[in-house]
Amino acid sequence: MAKPKTILIIDDNRGVLSALKLLLKGVFEQIIALPSPVTLPSVLRSENPDVVLLDMNFTDALNSGNEGLYWLHEIKRMHPALPVVLFTAYADIDLAVRGIKEGATDFVVKPWDNAKLIETLKKACEASKGRKKKEERTPSAMYWGASAPMRDLRAMVEKIAVTDANVLITGENGTGKEMLAREIHTLSRRFRRDMVTVDMGAVTETLFESELFGHKKGAFTDAHADRPGKFEAANGGTIFLDEIGNLPYHLQSKLLTVLQSRSVVRVGSNDPIPVDVRLVCATNANLDEWVVQGKFREDLLYRINTIHLEIPPLRERKEDIIPLAELFVERFAKQYDKGPLTLSEAAQQKLKEHPWYGNIRELEHAIEKAVIISEGGVIHDSSFHFPKKSLSPAQESAMETLEDMELVMIRKAIDKHDGNLSAVAAQLGITRQTLYNKMKKYGL
Repeated sequence: MAKPKTILIIDDNRGVLSALKLLLKGVFEQIIALPSPVTLPSVLRSENPDVVLLDMNFTDALNSGNEGLYWLHEIKRMHPALPVVLFTAYADIDLAVRGIKEGATDFVVKPWDNAKLIETLKKACEASKGRKKKEERTPSAMYWGASAPMRDLRAMVEKIAVTDANVLITGENGTGKEMLAREIHTLSRRFRRDMVTVDMGAVTETLFESELFGHKKGAFTDAHADRPGKFEAANGGTIFLDEIGNLPYHLQSKLLTVLQSRSVVRVGSNDPIPVDVRLVCATNANLDEWVVQGKFREDLLYRINTIHLEIPPLRERKEDIIPLAELFVERFAKQYDKGPLTLSEAAQQKLKEHPWYGNIRELEHAIEKAVIISEGGVIHDSSFHFPKKSLSPAQESAMETLEDMELVMIRKAIDKHDGNLSAVAAQLGITRQTLYNKMKKYGL
């Protein structure tokens, strides 16, 4: 087999560490030696060892082996496929055998035989090759762009993704809330398990408990067999509740109970089933406002909103429009077998000037259509048609209600500020979320 790249050795005896470095210098490309396991988690996050050689005891006058087992569990929790060879004294062979039952690959007894130690470490690396491939993370599909708001968002995501904190993602429709949820899952320690997505707007009230918590056979007319719910399916991974604001008020308490107890009870059963999930929710609604209006439970909002991430609309990060458009051009050119395509300067200017109320989703659809109808290697501005929603003078003069007037005021403010909704909201004296809601109401 090829020379393994990296071994991580943890032993509190510096003499042992020095001896092992000399012995293994020609066996491994890199040798990382730690005199204490305290920094082990951070080293595992920054490095990618092929094998770990772990001492069983680290505290003076305490040789129970429990420390070694504790750190074995931590390593396997973070990297289940990473081989761990235990390093132990002759008197602790029983503990080493217990360690193998709990996830260790093998053990070596001190004082060690050089040839046997090297052979054991090599075999551990070879045996883990196939399993380790399963640990590789899926490449990120998230486009972060170069804008300041997205740089700040990315920094926050990288900071919180490794925790199990519940996350609430807010933003307009089409900004990529589900994609951000997947990015959080990919960067988390749960990335080897599934992220289960539930569209709360598509779950009917009558099937809510069955869909999310599961049911027992015979619980209702069509329950022909036991069926686990979405929470059980996401056990060990992440559950993403999209459009959480669509959950009716009288059902919110049921979700809160599950989040508090960390267990589900299937419909037709009285037995709680423990679930270990990381919760990520998304909405385009202002849930703080809804709490005041009595439409959303305050205790549930606190539970789902440990970390709040807001994705800015595309028109507030215009420097990202063209790079995103070019990514979509490349993707759809391959999909429709068009060959290499570029955007003309006039087309780029037109894209930058459009307010993109539908955000990234609208841009994606516009690029797909332009690629389909394109001829030659250049996409011209004539390939993009953006009908402007506006009232004629006659229609404006026919306004009879406050809603008519409000609609015209919002449109004029949007045109005046070139789609900058923060400036629009400031001019109208309302919050940006209230503006979003009114735009949705009027179809803007």
